[in-house]
Amino acid sequence: MAKAFVFPGQGSQTVGMGKALAENFAPARDVFAEVDEALQQRLSVLMFEGPEAELTLTANAQPALMATSLAVLRVLEAEAGLDLVVDAAFVAGHSLGEYSALAAAGSLSVTDAARLLRKRGEAMQQAVPVGAGAMAALIGLDLDGARAVAQAAANETGAVCAVANDNGGGQVVISGAKVAVDAAIEIAKGNGVRRAVPLAVSAPFHCPLMQPAAEAMAAALSEVAIAPPKVPLVANVLAAPLTDPQDIRQRLVEQVTGTVRWRECVVYMAAHGANVFIELGAGKVLTGLLKRIVAEAQGFAIGTPDEITAYQSIPA
Repeated sequence: MAKAFVFPGQGSQTVGMGKALAENFAPARDVFAEVDEALQQRLSVLMFEGPEAELTLTANAQPALMATSLAVLRVLEAEAGLDLVVDAAFVAGHSLGEYSALAAAGSLSVTDAARLLRKRGEAMQQAVPVGAGAMAALIGLDLDGARAVAQAAANETGAVCAVANDNGGGQVVISGAKVAVDAAIEIAKGNGVRRAVPLAVSAPFHCPLMQPAAEAMAAALSEVAIAPPKVPLVANVLAAPLTDPQDIRQRLVEQVTGTVRWRECVVYMAAHGANVFIELGAGKVLTGLLKRIVAEAQGFAIGTPDEITAYQSIPA
């Protein structure tokens, strides 16, 4: 029974995440202290106590979600005997979760991952003026259908509109200039979409408008040591495994403007033997998506002390 360990992205954050872990387990407290020190900020207090509006800011949410995922991992290593090298066939993460996956696999230090994610969040927020961009979820269209809608909206408006996330189960997220995304919502309604839902986001992530952020991340990543991951990373932009540090660096830059091919990542891991998917960190978003992508796979979300205990009953 092969396991894939997956790490959530933005939108999974909630006030209070990680607090029970910190109260019950020293390894979790150590991770939160390391991230606080790396950022010179009491991010853990913001995570545990809020306010929600501040936690939701991209520059805070990204390192906070990574910290929670790595805290869960360290507790599982200490309390449940988890050894990722032995127990994992693959690691993968949704958008920022890719940094969590790399830290889990020993490719990035927790300190470097926190600093990179702070930079990434700031750069993504600054790339486009607030209100100029938008994102929307198209429910009931497949990837090709969503691409056609995005292209039609771009042609109609002369503005950027692209597929940002292929989340699986007929959920595809588009991103771009607000005028183009608004047009895409109307076009989608005439092309069989069940629902087209504008998303409450602060910037149009994973589209060409993020090019300034990609350039900022290229500079930041060039200064950071990246080791070969101890477990293959299935990369967002390739939906295939990476192990070479320079290739990882390049793909992390491409990921800022590129599509998160999550459905294909999960399909790849399942096709190559992974039949148990374990989501480490805040929330259960990826576990919820799993059943829509690979119905026969088993999914488990581990993020609380009770779930830490339950992990030990998952078949080896």
